[in-house]
Amino acid sequence: QVQLEESGGGLVRAGGSLRLSCEVSGGVISRLAMGWFREAPGKEREFVAATTWSGGSTSYANSVKGRFTISKDNAKGTVWLQMDTLKPEDTAVYYCAAHNDPHTKRAVSDYDYWGQGTEVTVSS
Repeated sequence: QVQLEESGGGLVRAGGSLRLSCEVSGGVISRLAMGWFREAPGKEREFVAATTWSGGSTSYANSVKGRFTISKDNAKGTVWLQMDTLKPEDTAVYYCAAHNDPHTKRAVSDYDYWGQGTEVTVSS
C-alpha cells in the first residue's frame, strides 16, 4: 500500500518561501505520478501542481504558475513543492497525492493515494 507523508509546512510572511516535502513508501515511486493539492478553510480541495512518473513534465494551476515548482527524485523517493513569493491566499492545508497513470492529472478524483496534509499559513 502506497503511503505518503508530507512535511515542511509552517507560518511565513507574505513574500517568503517554504519547501514542502512528500516521502513516498510502500510503492514504486518511478511508477507513480504525483500531485500537490490544497484546501483552504471553507473551500474545496484544489489542484496546485503535478508531475509525471519520471518527473520530467510538470503542470501548474494558474494561481501558482511562476511561483511554485514541483520536483521529484525517484532515487530518494521524495517529491517537493518549492513555494516562493507566497501570498496570504496561499494559506491552506497542502496535500501530496499519487496515481498510477504516467501522465499529469488535475482532478482530485484521478488520484488514488493521499497524505494527511501539512498546514501552510501566510501572514500579510
